Amino acid sequence: MSGRRPGAGFLGAAVLVAALAGCAGGPQERALDTYTAEEIYKKGELELETGKKPKDALIYFQEVERLYPYTEFAKRALIMQAYTHHKAKQYPEARDAAQRFLDFYPGDEDAPYALYLMALSYYDQIDDVGRDQGVTFQALKGMRDVIETYPDSEYARSAMLKFELAFDQLAAKEMEVGRYYLKRRHYAAAINRFRTVVADYQTTSHTAEALHRLVECYLALGLTDEAQTAAAILGYNYQSSPFYDDSFRLLKGKGLSPEAKGEGWLRTIYRQMVRGEWL
Repeated sequence: MSGRRPGAGFLGAAVLVAALAGCAGGPQERALDTYTAEEIYKKGELELETGKKPKDALIYFQEVERLYPYTEFAKRALIMQAYTHHKAKQYPEARDAAQRFLDFYPGDEDAPYALYLMALSYYDQIDDVGRDQGVTFQALKGMRDVIETYPDSEYARSAMLKFELAFDQLAAKEMEVGRYYLKRRHYAAAINRFRTVVADYQTTSHTAEALHRLVECYLALGLTDEAQTAAAILGYNYQSSPFYDDSFRLLKGKGLSPEAKGEGWLRTIYRQMVRGEWL
């Protein structure tokens, strides 16, 4: 947010809130509606920074917005609500607050952060590979929105890195399911998963293994042209990979070698990845 961490306190906030709390001798606090917008806002910041439960700060930011609508502090309080909800792992609420900020202040300097926070609320929910990856798709969409809408913002680079990690996560899921089918000798089902990785997730870290697993599957089915072509792609792009060594040994054991053969989908991939023929 404008170069400062969301939730960063203002100078003197602690002194102010100590005074508000009646440290001079009064044990009771005044009602919040007797404070100014700035005083309530700073009280929320201090609670966020020093309290054990981030959501305890929400009441202050919400009250700023309620008591002093259409003010500068109401605007700040709204983005801080989104940040606080996210910090408390209340992700749907974080998205709602961030979306309200974008609806009310689409041209504000903190709009890129609000959009990034919405994407981050999905990204931080990405769980282990074994679970449904629907939230990963949402994270990818959100990060792409940040990159495309605010390419020059300070959040675009972070969004790009997280996009790549989420993309890799989807490929990992395909590999996990593909290995499951391969282990049970359901070769056609396994091929469909490994094909998705090779065709749709070429830039991820899983492509080399996917090609090797295709060699295994096609050899098991007696489809030698496809196996040789997969190994040829693997050898051209990942010759130093141990997966290529494994594929080469499998082919050699059957008197075969890595080379592009036939006219199947892998031959198209070969022309694209090896020969650069994309049209």
